[in-house]
Amino acid sequence: MFIPLYDQNPKVYVERPWVNQSLIVINLIVFAIQYVLPVAAENFVLVVMAVVPGWLGDPMIDQVPFLPDQTTLVTYAFLHADWMHVLSNMLFLFVFGDNIEDAMGHIRYLIFYLCCAAAGGFAHMLADPASTVPLVGASGAVAGVIAAYILLYPKVRVFVLMRIIVPLPIPIPALYVLGLWVALQIFFVMFPDDGSVAWWAHIGGLIAGATLVFFMKRSNVMMFGR
Repeated sequence: MFIPLYDQNPKVYVERPWVNQSLIVINLIVFAIQYVLPVAAENFVLVVMAVVPGWLGDPMIDQVPFLPDQTTLVTYAFLHADWMHVLSNMLFLFVFGDNIEDAMGHIRYLIFYLCCAAAGGFAHMLADPASTVPLVGASGAVAGVIAAYILLYPKVRVFVLMRIIVPLPIPIPALYVLGLWVALQIFFVMFPDDGSVAWWAHIGGLIAGATLVFFMKRSNVMMFGR
């Protein structure tokens, strides 16, 4: 529906958002490795790194060698299904993640991102605990970043390309453009489509992001764009 390009939101505390940049690079590198692996090797990666709800709930299945199977609640967020999947997630992270890192600081932002990823995976598992379909993608973590951005910078103008209007960058307040994205996630949870998108993972990330931002932002960063 829309493609975010950039925002009018200069960083105040962080000169270089190296955590956000590193997350983007790691995601792209991991997907590039996935892309060149033989099918059998890629399937093995999915087996040990993706969230598989039915396996997580079965104590007889040891999914991850030498580590708790719950580690997949984080590792799944570094895998993606295809190039469009990874590029769309990384575009949102590139546009919005740097300001959340600025508002939290490097270490707290990394913890925030991983917690939102885990919350997304956990919500997906609760929604369909018997599923044996692997869950992959950074969407849960990115949803957390989006939730934090809306609460911190609702009035900041985001330049987007709209598919239904002329293909020119249009400045729209973050509350409206990202609020529409959130509304779509809620709509598809209530009225699911073909099941190819893990909508509950997005909802879990949104809830985690909207909650954690209150505790993890810098004390002098005001909520709601004040």
